[in-house]
Amino acid sequence: MPPIEDPYATRPWLNAYPKHAKAEINLENPTLNAVFLDSVERFPHRPALESFGVSMSYFALGGHAQAVASWLLAQGLKKGERVAIMSPNLASYPAVLFGVLLAGGVVTNINPLYTPLELERQINDAGARFIFVLENFTHVVAEAWPKMRVEQAIILKPGDLLGAKGVLINFVSRYVKRAVKPYVLPGSIYFYEALRFGHLHLREPVAVAPDDIAFLQYTGGTTGFAKGAVLLHRNVASNVEQAAMWLEPWCREPQKIVTALPLYHIFGLTACLLMMVRTGGCCLLIANPRDIAGFIKTLRKSSYTMFSGVNTLYAALADAPGFASLEFSTLSFCISGGMATQHAVAHKWKAITGKAIIEGYGLSETSPIVCVNSPDVEEFTGTIGYPVPSTDISIRAEDGSIVPSGESGELCVKGPQVMAGYWGKPEETRGAMTADGFFRTGDVATMLPDGKIKLVDRLKEMILVSGFNVYPNEVEDVLAHHPQVKEVAVIGAPDPRSGEAPVAFIVPRDGGVTPEELRKFARESLTSYKTPRHYEFRKTLPKSPVGKVLRRVLREEYLREKR
Repeated sequence: MPPIEDPYATRPWLNAYPKHAKAEINLENPTLNAVFLDSVERFPHRPALESFGVSMSYFALGGHAQAVASWLLAQGLKKGERVAIMSPNLASYPAVLFGVLLAGGVVTNINPLYTPLELERQINDAGARFIFVLENFTHVVAEAWPKMRVEQAIILKPGDLLGAKGVLINFVSRYVKRAVKPYVLPGSIYFYEALRFGHLHLREPVAVAPDDIAFLQYTGGTTGFAKGAVLLHRNVASNVEQAAMWLEPWCREPQKIVTALPLYHIFGLTACLLMMVRTGGCCLLIANPRDIAGFIKTLRKSSYTMFSGVNTLYAALADAPGFASLEFSTLSFCISGGMATQHAVAHKWKAITGKAIIEGYGLSETSPIVCVNSPDVEEFTGTIGYPVPSTDISIRAEDGSIVPSGESGELCVKGPQVMAGYWGKPEETRGAMTADGFFRTGDVATMLPDGKIKLVDRLKEMILVSGFNVYPNEVEDVLAHHPQVKEVAVIGAPDPRSGEAPVAFIVPRDGGVTPEELRKFARESLTSYKTPRHYEFRKTLPKSPVGKVLRRVLREEYLREKR
């Protein structure tokens, strides 16, 4: 049988592109340093960020970043050496990040909620020389310190760079909320000390090239111990340019994006911070998006034009008292990614805000954006949209062969945004790539006739019931429509009769719901083998820092309980 001709080679999705989007990007600034310094020069008086009601201009942000870079260089930081940042979305985060890059360093972002063991593993794997850490989490660093090969800790405070209001914020954090636990960190200094030194001893930024490393961006670890994706300057700069081209009509005027997604996660980093810097926009930083009441209070006090989030965040806000009374007249664009957006959540969001959720798709290994829906759609599509400019996709069978158009297979990606490999793991890098240079995402997808890509599910999370494929996303989407279901996650568990069977974890709304009601509801839309036989009721579901439900954790818990 002759091999199937590649149906994706001609990029059929280009015919459905928005009129302003082109097939290829033109990368005028191939390093993130060039992107940042260009915006500081062009938009000095525009606000680059807003935090706790205080704005910071591009000119001020540029000055602080230069000071951070100068301090690092004075400490002997060499080009290519790694610097860790362990902080939520605070005003100091962008200054530190761009400071590290201007010094020729490599940023490795750390989840502030890490345990000492998780922190130790990432720091030592990355070989970080310095760590910038918010004082609320310094006790974790102190506990891991004896086992980490890190040189010095620089301690951030939540109100850093926010002037007089910042002093009040720091006082409340430490003495009212008592958010800072006791710690001992030999040789550590406060951020303001490093900043003051840097401002007094400014040095020229280090010249970097497109193929220099910008980030060691560790994967979420939802399938095991996290690996460091090596993202070059040109990888991330290309992805930012791809996003800028896609949203060009929306970014002709300055935009302000609600930035609740953590900037230490690749989605928030690129789609919010770096994208706004590229276009001269502003990030409305949300330090603690889990505080929904505080989040809504911030939204009530600030105007904004764009919103970014994941399914769980959209669901939590749409459910929250007071959210529907907010003013949405300036809101023009809402983007979702990180996990599948459920139709029920998208419909409720549109009913409240009047804006459709524009779903996209990406991974740490792809900087992250691979696909996104057209920004002018009026209704949620249930797909991840079209491959962004300069991107090729191919859908492959398990043996690596190309599947016919319309059939499901593993989504594989090639483009300038694809990582250079996994840090220190050549075998895993080779295993992640096809023989012809496509990155294997591990996600199952299919292409629709108009060129949109529909994500089916994670390849490793597919449930095999008596030889039939069951995808958790499909089952979750059905159950999420039940009026008494607040959150839902579905896993596959061993079953003596069918090999595996779907198990649903439910966070019910007030009033509750029974397994029998859910089973009957599911059977109206799902065939029998897709319908969960077992239902577990929980108050909460385990989530990653960006809000993605961790099915792996649920499966491990379920199997432990059933032993």
